[in-house]
This record gives sequence, structure tokens and C-alpha cells, in this order.
Amino acid sequence: MNKKLIQSIVYAVLVFAGITILMSTCCTVVDTSEVGIRFKKFSLTEQGKLDAAPVTGWVFYNPITTSVYTYPVYVQRVDYRPFTVTTKDAAVFEMDPVLAFRVNRDKAVDIFAKYRKPLEDIEAGYMRTVIYDAYRITANNTSDELMASRAQFEAEVRVMLERSLNEEGFLVEEFTSQITPPESLSKAIEAKNQAIQEALKAENLVKQAEANAKIAIAKAEGEAKALRIQADGEAYYNRTVAASLNQLLVQQDAIEKWDGKLPEYVGGNNIPMINLGK
Repeated sequence: MNKKLIQSIVYAVLVFAGITILMSTCCTVVDTSEVGIRFKKFSLTEQGKLDAAPVTGWVFYNPITTSVYTYPVYVQRVDYRPFTVTTKDAAVFEMDPVLAFRVNRDKAVDIFAKYRKPLEDIEAGYMRTVIYDAYRITANNTSDELMASRAQFEAEVRVMLERSLNEEGFLVEEFTSQITPPESLSKAIEAKNQAIQEALKAENLVKQAEANAKIAIAKAEGEAKALRIQADGEAYYNRTVAASLNQLLVQQDAIEKWDGKLPEYVGGNNIPMINLGK
């Protein structure tokens, strides 16, 4: 009995181990943050494409002839190492792009069928090439034009990226880049800005001097007008005083010349009043 029991236990363990191994190699789970592609290893469709289909949840398959590959569908952010782009006038700019994207679920099978690579390899290969080409094509102008319209330049680069990547099944969520001009151009721009600032400063000084001169002129005109008013007042006063003094002087002269005798009037006892000043 003991020998049969031991044989039964060994048999059960072997069966359980076999089922476990079979389950681990023939079943996988694709969660909601991924898109799964189940494909046949050694067969193509009549059109020459990979025989594949999207799957999700619990997926059972034959590991000998079939396999399952997954791509994440949440946003991926890639900070690329800087690379250089040459403008039409041979100025070398450094571009430091950052790309945020996600995989389009509906095109996951086409992405795998075309590239057969992990997403990291696609980012470092195909996507970086697309970004470089977008920069190179859009930067087909002079360095001055590029510096004067950097916002428009980045907008055009993004439009080109979205068109290329969306067609392949990658949805662009965000794209930014730091554009660094060559050192010689940076110094020239700095010198130009400094000259502009100095010119504006000189212009402001001229305007301030003109304003101060206008204030001084207005002040002088006001003072001169005040002096004229004062002089006119004093002249009027002097004329009035002089006229009054002249009348008094005439009367005083008449008094000094009078001998003290009153004029005689024949014909009556009343003596008329005589104005001696006349």
C-alpha cells in the first residue's frame, strides 16, 4: 500500500509540474496598459504580411508555432541626446529634442509587422531619424531667419513629425526642443542687442535733455512775463505818482509867488473864491 501511495503522489506531482510548465509557456496575460500581438512564427498571409492579430487579457497559444509580443500604449517620453543641424549659410545649430508619444492601438500589429523590434529600438532608430530629417528640412534657411522665427520653426518641425509618425502608428503628445546657436552667432546677437540698448539709452537721454530744455524755456518765459507784468505795474504806479506830484508842485509854486494880498472886487462886499493854482 505504501508503495502504491508513493507512486500516486509522484505521478500527481509530475502531472502538476507538467501543467504548470505548460501554462507558463503557453499562456500569458496582456493587461490594459499594453496591446498584445499574437503571431504565427512561420507563416505569412496571402499578401505576404505577417499572420498576426491583436489580443488582450488571458492569451493561450502554442509556443512552438505561435508567440505573443506586447507594446505599451501609455505615453512614452524620450529625451534625445543633442545633435547638430546646418543652416543654408553654413551655421551649425545644436538641437536638443524631447518627444512624448504613445502607440496607436489600432496600428500596433502593423508596427510589429514592419519593425519586429522593441519600442526602445524604434525610438533610437526610426524616430530619431524622423526628428533629424524634420529639423534638417525645416532649417533650410539662413541662421538669422532661424533665430528670428524660432517658434515658427519648431511649429513646422512638429507638423512634419506628426504627419510622419502618425502614419506609422505613433501619436505625438508633446514635442519640445532647445535650440542653441553657434558661439559666434550668439556673440553677434549679444553685441547687436547691446548696441540697440545703448542706442535706446542715448535716445532717451536726448529726449530727456529736450524735455529739460523745454521746461527751462517755459520757466524763463514765465519769469520774463512775470517781470514784464511787474515792470508795467511799477511804471503805472510811477506815472500816477508823477502826475500827482506835478499838480502839487504847481500849487506850491503859486503859493510861493503869492504876496499875501487878496484880489479886490469892486461892486460888492463878497469876495469870490480864487483858485491860486491856475
